Amino acid sequence: MLNIQKSNVDYGAALFRLGFRPFFLGAGLFSVVAVAIWFALYVLHVDIPFPGMPPAIWHAHEMIFGYAMAVIAGFLLTAIKNWTGQQTLRGGGLAALFGLWVLARVLPFAGQDMNIAILAAVDLSFMAFLLIAASIPVLRVKQYSQIGILSKLALLMLSNVMFYLGVTGVLQEGISWGLYSGLYMIIALVLVMARRVVPFFIEKGIDGDANIRNWKSVDLLSLVFLFALWIIDVFTPYATVMSMIAGILFLLHVIRMAGWYTPQLWSKPLLWVLYLAYGSIVTGFALKFMQMWFELSPTLAVHAFAYGGIGIMTLGMMSRVILGHTGRNISEPPPVLFWCFLLLVCGTVVRVFVPLFNTGLYTYWIGISQLLWVLAFGLFVVVYAPMLWSPRVDGRDG
Repeated sequence: MLNIQKSNVDYGAALFRLGFRPFFLGAGLFSVVAVAIWFALYVLHVDIPFPGMPPAIWHAHEMIFGYAMAVIAGFLLTAIKNWTGQQTLRGGGLAALFGLWVLARVLPFAGQDMNIAILAAVDLSFMAFLLIAASIPVLRVKQYSQIGILSKLALLMLSNVMFYLGVTGVLQEGISWGLYSGLYMIIALVLVMARRVVPFFIEKGIDGDANIRNWKSVDLLSLVFLFALWIIDVFTPYATVMSMIAGILFLLHVIRMAGWYTPQLWSKPLLWVLYLAYGSIVTGFALKFMQMWFELSPTLAVHAFAYGGIGIMTLGMMSRVILGHTGRNISEPPPVLFWCFLLLVCGTVVRVFVPLFNTGLYTYWIGISQLLWVLAFGLFVVVYAPMLWSPRVDGRDG
């Protein structure tokens, strides 16, 4: 039974008490709007001009540096407070950071006459201030074990710099380098955070005991080979080497998943959603391996990583974090979450696996997967938005 204790302390506007609140709400709303717009562009052929880039490039950039970055911002500004014991950005400072993120999402709709340098300045300012806000508490307590997380955040910003240099014509390969580097950095962050929390969640969340196993050698090798895959895939033409590295990563992460597996997790939506999301990333490595040998479309691996892996993982993590940090019982999640997760899993199957067997209706598969995404995140927003803009149910700060 949830023990609710009311408090008379005024902690300020609930939405800006802790980083997960505005950024998870923004991520949920933006994911619905952005994918609905992409549906209108790709399936309905609606003409929406974007400054300096075609619609497909806008879509790729915004799902990486818009949606995913919002989830990362919310997660880190919340988790770093727990890791360090230091207060992270809140109140007016948090509102200002969130405002930069919102402005960067809105400016592409200002028309083709808008100066792309303004968009770049706003978007990169958001990432720079996020990096500073995340670094200060870590450095203050000298918790140098978190430098790996901060370095990936810095590389994400560098990836976005390359993207804008490409859009403005300064760097010939900048768009491709920036987008794919950004994708790999987010995969790296997701895998690192999943390694920290998923086995713990499984062990504590199931009914009964679980024999969870991890191997330091797998942890180290998976990081080394992911770094190698990023460099080889993005910056070199060595497709055979890329394929071999992807195959090794597939095997390493299958071993890791086997060590985490217990049949009891299938009775808990907040557990199986994270496990399936991780499995989609592992599937992405398999598709990267097969891409060269079977002439598969590169977009299948990209969407196994992005739609299935990052999309499902972030939805699952946001759902759990919001419950815990608003004082609710994570063992009793809203029943609608099952359907949110199922819709996104079905969308992954339609977007990644169905085209392997039927390419004649490719546009329809993409359209169906887009609609499933919008439905999943739409339900998430309807259920979780009131939790995000309201104070904790136990009256505590946060």
